[in-house]
Order: sequence, then structure tokens, then C-alpha cells
Amino acid sequence: MHIPAMRNQPLIGVGLFAVGLLLAWQVGSKIVSNDERSLIFGVSIFAGCVVAVMTLRNWRTGFYLFFVWMLFEDLFRKYMGNGLALFFGKDVLVLLVYFSLFADIRRGREKRFHPPFLFCLSLFFMLGILQVFNPNSPHILYGLLGFKTYFFYIPFMFVGYALIRSDEDLRKFLVMNAALSGLIASLGIAQAILGNSFLNPAKLAPELEDLGNLEKASPLSHQMFSLPDSVFVSSGRFDFFLILAFILVLGTGGYFLLANLRGRKIVFPVIGIVAIATVLSGSRSTFLFVLFSVLALGAGFLWGAPWRQRQAHRMMKALRRSAIVGALGLASLLLLFPQEAASRLEYYTETLLPSGSSYQLENRTWDYPLQNFLDAFNRPNWVLGNGIGTASLGGQYVAKAIGGPVLSLAVEEGFGSLIVEMGIIAPFLWILWTGSLLYYSWKVMWPLRQKRFFPIALAIFWYAFLLLYPMTYSGLPSYQNYVDNVYFWLSVGILFRLPEIQASTPNLFPVPSASARARGGFQF
Repeated sequence: MHIPAMRNQPLIGVGLFAVGLLLAWQVGSKIVSNDERSLIFGVSIFAGCVVAVMTLRNWRTGFYLFFVWMLFEDLFRKYMGNGLALFFGKDVLVLLVYFSLFADIRRGREKRFHPPFLFCLSLFFMLGILQVFNPNSPHILYGLLGFKTYFFYIPFMFVGYALIRSDEDLRKFLVMNAALSGLIASLGIAQAILGNSFLNPAKLAPELEDLGNLEKASPLSHQMFSLPDSVFVSSGRFDFFLILAFILVLGTGGYFLLANLRGRKIVFPVIGIVAIATVLSGSRSTFLFVLFSVLALGAGFLWGAPWRQRQAHRMMKALRRSAIVGALGLASLLLLFPQEAASRLEYYTETLLPSGSSYQLENRTWDYPLQNFLDAFNRPNWVLGNGIGTASLGGQYVAKAIGGPVLSLAVEEGFGSLIVEMGIIAPFLWILWTGSLLYYSWKVMWPLRQKRFFPIALAIFWYAFLLLYPMTYSGLPSYQNYVDNVYFWLSVGILFRLPEIQASTPNLFPVPSASARARGGFQF
């Protein structure tokens, strides 16, 4: 039986030797000609093949590789010329994760998840399918783009549900998320101080130029400051990331203290880092969303604290630590970089405080969005829509691919954009499926009160509410942005898995030592 294999060994060896020589010759020629871009692209393809094989063997490994790549993909796009292969390359990995996971579900290796809001979501999904073939759409590629931005990452709720099987699985994911969030926020802080030449090439791709080199000025003091984009291609994507990062890391801190888990030395400093990055972002909406999240989650944590188990002091400790770390971070920023901090703070105070002559909060939160919503009815075909994707993120790539002009149908209000794309029925179906999701998410979160999972469950619920309503009201890019979309659906799956883990291991509250009880409990 081994004779044929032995006879083929020399042939296989010669073949591999020939392939190795060919690759060495190609790599050498690229190095000699200083073609670094092609060399990096080739290495990326090879790495992608290795990752694909690893994903098919273990979807969890593939997911974590995708998760890291998703957060740093834009950095490669900036330096590699924004090629479409990089932009859509991650989606191939996503498909492999889906395929590998659902294969394990069919074999009985992973648990099935039956979302209770699936019927309402399917109604909006069917509308999206019909809108792909809307005769008012200028090209089918717009429909495919829109379908991707709205629906492609929905299966991540099944990934999140299967990913978390125990407190240890959740701890590993949250620690990794906190570490990556701290790194990205730190790079954004450095860029805000050093300028946009840091982490950006000397010449960006034409379609990225207006996104990566933005500046603002305070209206009264006329102080100029740059808008950092960190590892992303736009400051807007960085701003969206800071909101979700702060909410999830704050919920992580509360959960870690209640469950007495390792990783708190990473989590709490990240809260301060993200708070500093938020101040330096120069985005009023990000600043306000983070501020409101502090107030809402702080009150919610106290409301759902485990008072009956006499562990509420640990929640107070989490809030105290977060407040101290945030205050120290902001104080350090003002002390070390007063000019950079002052320019942003003056911009916030001049435009957000009602006493200022440049007060813009009412206009930006009501008058401007309302006017944009009404403008949707001035767009053509608002009854049936112009087709999904015609007012979505990434439309410039479709216009570039088909050689046509960039469409100017979008309005800067989310529900108005839904009308432009999918007609007058779209906002009602959006409210139906999002309301259903939030209703069932609340039903999952409510029994977790006074239990260790409540802080992270509340953080996920709060982020889902912000993304689906206030942030969508400001504009659809927040939901269509693939980073936020993946986080959202992944978090939904994690949320619905928490009650099962709580039921399997209900008693994980740490018992204070005698000395701690004598002092009145755990101290900071």
C-alpha cells in the first residue's frame, strides 16, 4: 500500500522545489524593482490562504483573525492605495466563518439559536431583497452593495451566540476587545497631537483624501484642530468606534468586578484612554453620546446592582474606578497637551452651551435632521424608492466600477435615507424589527438584574438602542459602517446566550475575606 506513495515522493519533491524557485524568482524581481506594494499584496494573499485553511478547521480561530483584521483593515487600505480586493477581502473570510460554524451546528457540535425577533427582521429582509431589483436603481451593483451593508453581517448573531459558552469565553473576548480598543484609541490620541501626517501616507487615494485629512475651527476663538482617524480611513468611522468601545469597556469593567475576573488592570485604564480620545476626536456627537452613556449606564448599574447578595459595593467600586481613571486621564491631557485639549474643549463649549453666541445643539439635533428628512420627499421615486444601496456607504466604489457619476440621492437623516432607498414603507418596517429586537433584548436583560452579567447585558442593550434609533436618526452610516454592524450583531448573539450561562453557573459571586468584611467589604 505504501509503494505508490513512495514512488510519488520524488515527483512531489521536484514539484515543490520548482514552485519554490519560481516564487523566489518572482519575489527577488519585485525586491530589485522596489515594487513593495506587489510584494506586500502577494504576502497578503499567501497569509489569506493560510487563514482560510485555519478557519475551515476551526471557525473560532477564523473569527478572531477576522476580528483583528476588521479593525486594522483600513490601515492597510490607506497605504496600499485603497484597492477593492482589500475592501472586500475580509468578506471572503466572513463567508468561511459562516460556512464552518453552520457545518458544526449541523453536526451538533454547536448550539442552535432561534432569535425571537426573526419574523419581524425577515419582513425588512424581504423588502431589501425586492429593492435589489428595483427598476429605479441605476445598476444592479448598487443593489448588491446595499444588500451587503444591511444584511451581510446579520449571521454574526449566530457567531456571538455560539462563541460564548462560559465566563472564560466571555472574559477572553472582552479582554481582547478592551486591549484592541485601547490601542486604537491611543493611536488616535497620538494622531490628534502629532497631526494627520501620523498614520497617514503622504498621498491618500483620491476617494480617501477628503476623509483622512479633515480639520475644524472653533467658531469664536478660531482655533484650528485636526480630526484624527487613527487606524481607520475616516474620522467618522473612528468616532463611531469610540462610542461602542466606551460603552462595551464600561460594561466590561462592571462585569469583571462583580465576577472577580482577571483582566481588570487592562480594562479600567482603557476607559480613561477612550475618554481622552473622545475629547480629542473633535466630534460633538461622539462627545455627547459618550457623556449620555456615562450617565445612563451609571444609573443603570446602580439600579441593577446585586443588593440582595450584598455585592452592590462592587458596582460602586466599578463606577468609582471609572470616574477616577477618566478624571485622571483628562487632567493629564490638560496638563501635558493644553493647546490640543483647549482647542477641542472651546469648540464644544462654544457650540453646545446655550449661553454661547454660536450655540448649534438645537439646530444639529432637531432643525437640521428634520429638514433632511423632509428633503427625502423631494428626491425622485420616494414612494417606491430608488433601490437599496443608492444612498448607502460605498456608493462611490460602485460608481467607479461602472464608470458612472456618484449618485447624490442621500440625505443626512437615517429614516429619510431609508425612504430614498426603499420607499415610504421602509421606516415602518425598520421600526418594527428594531422595536422587536429591543423588546426581546430587554426581556433577556431584565432577569439578569442583581447578577454578574447585568453590567455587560445593559451595555449591549444600551448600545443597540443608541445605534438603532438616535444614531440612525443622525444618519444611516452609523449602522451601515461594517465595524459597528459586526459589533452590533455579534453583541446581540452574546446577549441572548448570557441567561443560559447564568443558569448553568449561577453562584460565582466572590466571598469577601474576614479582613475585608471587617473593613466593610472590598476596597478600591
